[in-house]
Amino acid sequence: MTKKEQKRDIEVVNIVVSTSLEHDIPLEKMAATLSNTEYNPEQFPGLVLRIKEPKTSALIFSSGKVVCTGARSMDKVEEAVKKIIKSLEKINIKITIKPEIEIQNIVASGSVGMDLNLNVLAMKLENTEYEPEQFPGLVYKLKEAKATFLLFSNGKVVCTGTKSEKEVHQALDMLIENLKKVK
Repeated sequence: MTKKEQKRDIEVVNIVVSTSLEHDIPLEKMAATLSNTEYNPEQFPGLVLRIKEPKTSALIFSSGKVVCTGARSMDKVEEAVKKIIKSLEKINIKITIKPEIEIQNIVASGSVGMDLNLNVLAMKLENTEYEPEQFPGLVYKLKEAKATFLLFSNGKVVCTGTKSEKEVHQALDMLIENLKKVK
């Protein structure tokens, strides 16, 4: 009986970006005017703006700095930033620049296409953390790829720390190479 081989693949599930609108933002006014916001300055200096489509959240600071999370592609990131700018127009803030968007982190999830013995990997691979009593995944820091993987025994993986889709795929390739070496 042959075990059906899983497909090795990985896809972006979250892109975290930062940008600056290069304009002071009156957060109090924004919170009072827009319904999709959360603002508690005693607890945190940023305002949270939730965008329905594309489903993203933005942290907006009075300095005009913005951190946006939740998009699954750069097109969706651009769309979200445009919606942030549009919502600022509702409180008479005109952003005339095209904000420079910088990727801070990409989270991707997928599969290496094979079952993994995490106990063996924890012993044979460097830069791993594995505490099965606390969490069923093994943390593997792949320094060459500047990526960190969460590995599960069913072959599912989560990758974080990369800054482009190309880097995600390169990191997965390196991971699979390393897994084959220790098998």
